[in-house]
Amino acid sequence: MTWRFLLLDGMSKDLTREIVAGYTTMYPFIRLIDNPEKIVPYAMNRGIKEAKGDVIMRLDAHASYQPDYFSVLVKGLKRLRADNVGTVCRTDVLNKTPKTLAIREVLGNKFGVGNSTFRTGISSEQEVDTVPFGCWRREVFEKYGLYDVRLVRNQDIELNKRIKRGGGKIYILPDTYCTYLARETWSVLAKNNYGNGKWNIMTVYYTKTFSSLSLRHFIPLLFLLSLIVPLLLAFVWWPFVLVSAASLLAYTCLLSAVSLKLAVTKKLNFFYLLITFFVLHLSYGWGSLLGILKLPFTKR
Repeated sequence: MTWRFLLLDGMSKDLTREIVAGYTTMYPFIRLIDNPEKIVPYAMNRGIKEAKGDVIMRLDAHASYQPDYFSVLVKGLKRLRADNVGTVCRTDVLNKTPKTLAIREVLGNKFGVGNSTFRTGISSEQEVDTVPFGCWRREVFEKYGLYDVRLVRNQDIELNKRIKRGGGKIYILPDTYCTYLARETWSVLAKNNYGNGKWNIMTVYYTKTFSSLSLRHFIPLLFLLSLIVPLLLAFVWWPFVLVSAASLLAYTCLLSAVSLKLAVTKKLNFFYLLITFFVLHLSYGWGSLLGILKLPFTKR
């Protein structure tokens, strides 16, 4: 098997390009490709078009990969005759403090990220709707198309949904894993998840179908609306305030119980856990809400 490593760079201003140039002079199978648009779908489409092999694998720079990552995914792809395979993406932090460890835990917890199996973990091989990054047979892109360049985020989920709607098979494998380095402050976490929430709405808007995403992507928006809408209705009839209060109380009690259990069993800070849940969900929901409000001013 002939390997080629294509590095797609969004015109970095640090030393990335110089470092890669050093490798390309030593190893002819490494190549640097410019991505002036600076977003993932353009980079992936350029890489796919430049790739020569019958298997294409995506690796992102903000994650690290096990030594057997390549072999496990390629073997699984062929053994299962799948269209795409991936594995669990464990969450970690570079600097381990009580706060960052709480953030790490919430980003791998089902009450934080929903039923996303590649984040919460698996014990056996299973068919899924999406996987992180991806390992495909080349003909998958000829059959189902390339990445949608309109999508700054969610482009991987949308592609995988397209594959599933066309009858393709996607599997997650338990035999290896990659590690994603999470944001380590609440402000940066909120900014990132605001963008995620916003692009959930934009993804539906551009693709004209809710099936481009899953129900879990809209739960934070529904929670936020359960707080805001009754408060607005309270201007007409004040008891609607009680609906908002009940929703907030139920949410706080549930997440307090989850945070307390995690704090006891994993020796984490209860308040950091609870605050992280709030930051994650409210910023995500706020991004979705503002995404909806901006739709009338958005061009397709």
